Amino acid sequence: MQLRAGARVLRGGRSAARSWRAPACSECLLRGKALDDRIRQSRASYHSTRSRSSAWAAAVSVAGNIVSNAITRATKGDLPTVDPLRIVAKEMKFLTGNIRKLLGSGHPSLDRAAKYYTQSEGKHVRPLIVLLMSRATSLCPKAPQRQEATAKASAGIDNSISPLSILADTNPSSPLSSASLSPLTDASEQDAATASSDIDILPSQRRLAEITELIHTASLLHDDVIDHSISRRGAPSANLEFGNKMAVLAGDFLLGRASVALARLRHAEVIELLATVIANLVEGEFMQLKNTARDEANPVWSEEALSYYLQKTYLKTASLISKSCRAAALLGGADAATVDAAYAYGKNLGLAFQLVDDMLDYTRSEKELGKPAGADLELGLATAPLLFAWKTIPELGALVGRKFEGEGDVERARFLVMQSDGIEQTRALAQDYAQKAIDAITPFPDSDAKDGLIEMAVKTLQRRK
Repeated sequence: MQLRAGARVLRGGRSAARSWRAPACSECLLRGKALDDRIRQSRASYHSTRSRSSAWAAAVSVAGNIVSNAITRATKGDLPTVDPLRIVAKEMKFLTGNIRKLLGSGHPSLDRAAKYYTQSEGKHVRPLIVLLMSRATSLCPKAPQRQEATAKASAGIDNSISPLSILADTNPSSPLSSASLSPLTDASEQDAATASSDIDILPSQRRLAEITELIHTASLLHDDVIDHSISRRGAPSANLEFGNKMAVLAGDFLLGRASVALARLRHAEVIELLATVIANLVEGEFMQLKNTARDEANPVWSEEALSYYLQKTYLKTASLISKSCRAAALLGGADAATVDAAYAYGKNLGLAFQLVDDMLDYTRSEKELGKPAGADLELGLATAPLLFAWKTIPELGALVGRKFEGEGDVERARFLVMQSDGIEQTRALAQDYAQKAIDAITPFPDSDAKDGLIEMAVKTLQRRK
C-alpha cells in the first residue's frame, strides 16, 4: 500500500496499454498528460517510505507528512479537467426516469414512498461508474465464450420470463403495461432514451446502472430507519415523511423490483454478483453493530480493529461498486483480465469513497453534507479517523467499548480525534486506495471513459459532501 513518486500508472502504465489501441490523436495525448500531471501533483506531497504488511502500518507509512490538501488542482494553463458526467451524459439524462418506470405500483402510498428518493437530485455516483466502466471496457479484449450470454442479456431486458398472469406484478409505470402511455411513461420519451444510447454501452449495461441505483437507494431507506435519520439530500428522510414501517417496506419493494430487473438480464454470473451485494449490505450492517470483532467492554487498540472496520466498509459500500463494475465488464463480454481489473477498480474506489465519507463526518457541517454531521459518533460508530487516533490515545478505548453512550463521550471523542492525526491518516489511506483503483485500469486502452474513471478517483478525494 506504499505510495511512491512516479508509479507506473503515471509513466509505464500508458505505454503498457498502447499495444491494445490505435494511435492516439495529439489532443488525446495532451488530455492524458494533463490527467497524469494532476495525479502526480496529488501524490507529490507524500514521502516514500518502507512498505509494511498491515493496513495500519501502510496508512502510517503513507501519511509520513501531514498535508493540507489531498489533491492539488491542475495548474493554470493545463487543459480543463475531465467531466465524467459529460462522457455518459445521454445515458444519465434518462436514468431517473427509467428508474421511476421500474418502481411503479398500483398502490398510491407505496408508489409515493418507493419513488420518494428519486425526486431529489442525488449524486448517482454508482450508475455513473457503471456506465463509464461499460464504455471503457468496450475497447478491451473480448472472451468469445461470453458472447452468447452477452447477447441474451441485451435481447429483452423488459420482457418477463414467467407469464405475467403468474407473476401478478402490476406496474402502471412499466413501458410494457397497458398504462404505458401515462404521463410518467410517454412513448416518445422511451424512444428518445433508446435512441440516445451509445453503441458501446449495451441495453443490459444501462439496465445494470439502474439496478445498481435501486439497490443503493433501498439501502438508504433502510439505513435511515436504523440510524433514526431526519434528513437526506437536504430534505426530510423517508422514515420521517412516511414513518418507519412504510420506509422499510418501500426499501423492500425496491429490492424486489431490482431483483426482477436483474433476473431479466438472463446472465447467471451477473445475477449471482448483484444478489450477493444485497446479502453483503446486511452482513455489513450486522458488523457495524460492533466496533471490534469481540465487542469488548474496554478494548485495547490493535490492528485487528482497523481490519474489522475495512471489512465492514467493503461489505457496506465497496461491494456494490466493485461487483457492479465487474458485472458491467461481464455484460460487455470482456476477457478475464479485464473483468478482474474492473472489480479491483471498484473495490479500491469504494473503500476510498467511504474513508473520505467518514472523514467528512468530522470535518464538514450539516449544511455542507446535506445530512446530519457528526452522526457516526452519535450512533456509536468508531470509523477510520477515530481508529487511527486510538493508536496513540488509549483513552479512546473505553469510549469505544461503551459506544460513546456516556455523558460527554461524543464531545470528548471528537475533541481527541481532532487533536490527533487521525484525519490526515484517513486521508492518506483513502489516497492509497484511490491510486490502487487507477493502477487497476492502467492496461485499459486510452479513451474518454478511462479518463473519466481516473477522474472519479481524483474527485473521490476532493469530495466536500
